[in-house]
Amino acid sequence: MRGQDQQIQAAVQEQRGRLLAFIRRRVPDPADAEDILQDVFGELVESYRMLKPVEKVASWLFRVARNRITDLYRKKKTASLEEEMLRYADDNEEGALLLADVLPAADDAPENRLLRETLMEALAEALEELPKNQRDVFVWHELEGKTFKELAEETGVPLKTLISRKHYAVQHLRQRLQVLYNNLFTD
Repeated sequence: MRGQDQQIQAAVQEQRGRLLAFIRRRVPDPADAEDILQDVFGELVESYRMLKPVEKVASWLFRVARNRITDLYRKKKTASLEEEMLRYADDNEEGALLLADVLPAADDAPENRLLRETLMEALAEALEELPKNQRDVFVWHELEGKTFKELAEETGVPLKTLISRKHYAVQHLRQRLQVLYNNLFTD
């Protein structure tokens, strides 16, 4: 038990600042960001208490944080999807809102299932219009969850080039999907 406490304490000390910065880039309200951070660390403690220690703590913490952020945005229906994407879409990987963050819940609710299918079909069509290098970066980052650092190492393409390609892909997709967005998310 003491060893678990030390592992948890070490993880909190090592990752707190970076994790909070990651959350704050996506959550404008400092109180919401702090609540998410506490939830994430609470889940870490619970995992260890249930004898399910986490092997890759940093990756696990960021994944849980992203899920909590997604949950927060699903609860907040007042802001439009486009406002959220514009607010968080910047040129660095940790500041960009991911596709998974804005898709409806992947549950069995018929309306969510239909909405997800409609969005994914439109996205697939729009992706086909992109140059291959932009499409590849978008798919690898958004759909496969790879980081830009991983992509740079795997492809040999400079990090800034990958970020730029994704930026152009997102601009095209945003423009191309605007009609669908207007039909689905506006009154």
